[in-house]
Amino acid sequence: MTVRLPLFPLNSVLFPGLVLPLNIFEERYRAMMRDLLKTPEEEPRRFAVVAIRDGHEVAQSAPGMPDPTSVPERGPAAGFGPDPVKAFHGVGCVADAATIRERADGTFEVLATGTTRVRLLSVDASGPFLTAELEELPEEPGDEAGALAEGVLRAFRQYQKRLAGARERSLSTTADLPDQPSVVSFLVAAAMMLDTPTKQRLLQAPDTASRLRDELKLLRTETSIIRTLPSLPASDLTRGPTSLN
Repeated sequence: MTVRLPLFPLNSVLFPGLVLPLNIFEERYRAMMRDLLKTPEEEPRRFAVVAIRDGHEVAQSAPGMPDPTSVPERGPAAGFGPDPVKAFHGVGCVADAATIRERADGTFEVLATGTTRVRLLSVDASGPFLTAELEELPEEPGDEAGALAEGVLRAFRQYQKRLAGARERSLSTTADLPDQPSVVSFLVAAAMMLDTPTKQRLLQAPDTASRLRDELKLLRTETSIIRTLPSLPASDLTRGPTSLN
């Protein structure tokens, strides 16, 4: 099944079930939000989020340095080269905007939630903002997903404790953590301190069990590394920044 949606590239990976706050100030994304606001409130206001492979989340809006004569980039594909589809990772996530609030200066405050994984098929830059043709990806459980989820949760709790520090309360109690394998896999992937390529690898795993196996290895490795870095400002690492766009 394919669908065409507005496309929002970011320097981060969105996972199903995770909340995405956005501060929108570029005209191309402001145009996108104005268009989404035309959707009736009872219907989902959906757009697709893809991680940037090669390009800039925010387009140059003023003459650059060191050459003051350089021309700022304009348009929906600014910062992503002549063929935008090559600038993005091939698997992204649909976001449902629960809140779109326009400020007095024309910028927007948006709160969205990831819903479904999608594969990027093509990108259209002919309008005021990027749109994409996308193929929805089913989330298959794979073999032994339930047992793997239990192991990942145990390893994740140890990872949290190492990040939070021995004198701080663990970030989540047992009651706070889910037990559905796919939800566990997405939550852990989003919560771990990993680079974008690694998070992207987890997003596009062929099934839940494969993602959980990868996460179990990563959690054990990262926990071991944190154990050897007692000066790490770990409490700060647990707070993810809000995207500026």
